Amino acid sequence: MTVKNKLVRMVARTRLWVRRHIPVGLRWLVGLVVIALGFLGFLPILGFWMIPLGIAIAAMDIRPLWRRFGRRHALDRNE
Repeated sequence: MTVKNKLVRMVARTRLWVRRHIPVGLRWLVGLVVIALGFLGFLPILGFWMIPLGIAIAAMDIRPLWRRFGRRHALDRNE
């Protein structure tokens, strides 16, 4: 198994755990914290691998907001 496959599987498992255990509004904040800690990647435990993980966690809440905004914007143009 390559490093890329391991990383993809780890991100997928973590996203699933986050989706089940962290409330909707808190996911965005957790994602930003994980991204911020990822910039400390030179430290032994923290790593640059945390940046894409944080983006994936934060995106869980941002995507539905963009969809909602897009629908609202489309309705405003049709009126």
